[in-house]
Amino acid sequence: MDIDWEDIQACLRGEDEAYSRIIRRHESVIATQMRRFANTSADREDLVQEVFVEAFFSLPRYQPQAPFLHWLRKIATHVGYQYWRKNARRPNTVQLQEHDSQQAGEEEQRLDPEQAELLLKKMLARLSPADRTIMTLMYFDNCALSEISERTGWNRTVIKMRAYRARKKLRKIAQEEKLLEKLSWMS
Repeated sequence: MDIDWEDIQACLRGEDEAYSRIIRRHESVIATQMRRFANTSADREDLVQEVFVEAFFSLPRYQPQAPFLHWLRKIATHVGYQYWRKNARRPNTVQLQEHDSQQAGEEEQRLDPEQAELLLKKMLARLSPADRTIMTLMYFDNCALSEISERTGWNRTVIKMRAYRARKKLRKIAQEEKLLEKLSWMS
């Protein structure tokens, strides 16, 4: 029998320590996923907590056909998407130009991985929450279309169309910000 399923059953019977074991077992994986959604460690911690709270209250509806972690990742995707939707209502003032000035005068205009990740997150912040979610799952979490569909509840055709349009938007942003040379993989 699956250890998660045993702990879920124990949790539903009221054993307090059972859910703590579930959290300890999956917290690092969910924290890594939520890192994609939140820029600060405080926001990431809040999102991880929200995932486990939502999962706790949804435990009676969990069906063990798929691994528990898949179900948790689906909840985490939903929590992250809702976080982006809530924050999308704020005016978007993401600045990308600072990267040009940091490396002005250098012949080789390549970004180190950390800079590239930060720049890409800033570019993704300009997309709609749905597009941003799809691109994050596709490129940061390396999810196939079927897994993105499973996590979001959106059909594969919609995901393919949104991914195509989101890539075009990102290319346009990079072009407008004169970043295509630094992000040669986008052209």
